[in-house]
Amino acid sequence: MGEKPISWDLARKLGLAFAFAALLLAQLYFALAIEPSGASVSVVRSERAPADSAGSVPAQAGNVTELNIFGYSVTQAWQGYFGNVTGTIELADATGNVLYNWSLANPAGEVYASTNSSISWTNIQCFNFTADGTYTGSETPGATNLHGTNLSQLESQFNIAPDDVDGVDETFTLLGAGTHDLFYTANLEFAEGECPNTRVYSASGTGVPNQFEEALMYEPTTASVVFAALLEPGSVQGFDSNDYDFEMLVLEDGHATDTSTTSYYFYVELE
Repeated sequence: MGEKPISWDLARKLGLAFAFAALLLAQLYFALAIEPSGASVSVVRSERAPADSAGSVPAQAGNVTELNIFGYSVTQAWQGYFGNVTGTIELADATGNVLYNWSLANPAGEVYASTNSSISWTNIQCFNFTADGTYTGSETPGATNLHGTNLSQLESQFNIAPDDVDGVDETFTLLGAGTHDLFYTANLEFAEGECPNTRVYSASGTGVPNQFEEALMYEPTTASVVFAALLEPGSVQGFDSNDYDFEMLVLEDGHATDTSTTSYYFYVELE
């Protein structure tokens, strides 16, 4: 006696059940990625370098005088941020009810800044100075962008000339082994020196290896440039000899008559 055939209605129900199970598994898979979270930010102080006093030289009719002149000018392309980070690692539901948390006295992780308030973190990459600028997609998360914004386009957005000494590639000059430390963003690994990076100055007045490292990143879905500052657990003496968890630079156009401001959104991923 043969097996009783499965009815169409039962087969349809089984198919729907399998489809629902597959969808649930897919949702669980994507939920595994721990993404950076929007950060609450409070301004402690905001300053800029003062103008130096003018030096004088006596002029005498009939004389010619050779001069060596040295001076400072404030950059018209960058804003600096620095400070400390507090927070917790937590277990919570979708409405923010906390099951348990772990307070962090000396957090490790990263602080991120972008002009975009919505970042697709699971697609984050290293910024590529020589990307083709076509925005064609087919990008690999955790790698380096091939088709999105490139150096020329980024500098153009902020009115930076190719030969400006404070341009993007004159600032993020480091790449490869011995530059930034390995770090993770949204469960994507960025190996030592994988992204273009720089070292913001410590108390020594220069960039120091393994201190205040900043990587330049890119998110192709929203064509967003992301600045990533690696946190210093336990704080390190910063540029003004005070202890900070991070220091970072972000782009801002202050050229010619532009006196408007740019809003940056901050995110943090703690470990």
